[in-house]
Amino acid sequence: MPMTAKLTLLFVVFVDLIGQGLVFPIINTLIMEPATGFLPAGTSLAHRHLDYGLVIGIFFLAWFFGVVYVSKLSDSIGRKNALLICLFGALVGYVITIVALLIGNLWLLILGRAITGFTAGNQPIAQAAMIDGSSDDADRDRNMGYIVTGVSFGLVGGPIIGGVLSDKALIGGTASLELPFYAALGLVLVAIVAVMLFFKDIRSEREPFVFRPLDVFESLARVTKHPLVMRIMPVYSLFMIANVTFYVFADNYLSSAFDYGVIGGSMAMLVIGIALALSSTFLVKPAQLRFSKKSIVQVSLVAMVVCSIALVLSPVAWLCFVPLFGFYFFFGVSYPTLLGMFSGSVGAADQGWVMGVTTAVFCLAGGVMSLIGGELMGIDIRLPYYIAAAAALGGLILLWLGWGRPQMQRLIGR
Repeated sequence: MPMTAKLTLLFVVFVDLIGQGLVFPIINTLIMEPATGFLPAGTSLAHRHLDYGLVIGIFFLAWFFGVVYVSKLSDSIGRKNALLICLFGALVGYVITIVALLIGNLWLLILGRAITGFTAGNQPIAQAAMIDGSSDDADRDRNMGYIVTGVSFGLVGGPIIGGVLSDKALIGGTASLELPFYAALGLVLVAIVAVMLFFKDIRSEREPFVFRPLDVFESLARVTKHPLVMRIMPVYSLFMIANVTFYVFADNYLSSAFDYGVIGGSMAMLVIGIALALSSTFLVKPAQLRFSKKSIVQVSLVAMVVCSIALVLSPVAWLCFVPLFGFYFFFGVSYPTLLGMFSGSVGAADQGWVMGVTTAVFCLAGGVMSLIGGELMGIDIRLPYYIAAAAALGGLILLWLGWGRPQMQRLIGR
């Protein structure tokens, strides 16, 4: 695959993930701070936590339902056309979100996030495209690391864009909570042009697309037909529950515990992005050469448990950045490792499917935990992080129990 095509895929993933790093601090500020006036002045703190979880949860659930169909569609109409569909969906979603912020309408904001979520399938399509262009297993794992690098830079760029463009102290009266979304809109347009000019499909095979309402659940059910995927999936599911619970409520926890605003929340997202960028860009290949994949995932799960507990035990705000960095520093190595294991567990014809399923599990975990976590934050702001620690510990136990079988050795060995 030409480097221009790889860079285009990285930019598409970068733009896709900017939306998360940019949106989370702004939505947290909009909903949690009464001074913004987005919610009625008398809205209770518990209700604000619930609304925050609702906005984020709907985005992830829409993503869950959309990702399987979009990934399946990419096997039928090609990766390029599917990427363009996702990008145009993001364009519409951002426009609706901007309107929602301008008129102060919660339900319109939810609609904008739902549309953006339903068409947020760029990452698994880019993963499948990278796999299509990989020459061997080592090249595939390296390319998966590149995808996580794109994710990392998106998580870095989003907070910078959101923090700078929304802060009047930095850029004056032009700053607003809507301005970062205009910037994201412009980047989506650039990504559309880049895909049109620089990316070409490598995989020529096409599969007929048949829409079935239950496809999303049938796609998950297909996991049972792949023994190796079945071995990996329970550990991956708990790994993702720990990840999304930790990530989704980072801004919410910091603002509730230490009165962080958009800048503070953006700094938290920035720390996460830097940790991911460093480890996924520079450490994936060296770690996989030196350690077994089982060891890499195992160490990451232990780090998740420790960092989740350390975050809620941090007595001062700045100490929270240490577990934030540590959690995602290890995640940046283990996530592409897990993706490589999933890819190696199926044949070439199922690459689009398996990448779609991994993202669907991530989205389902994000949607459910956002809705549940919003309610839990209203009870005790530390509860989501106890759940994250418990999920990571559960994943560690399942890894010990299920990854010792002989059929797993090819995937988890050095």
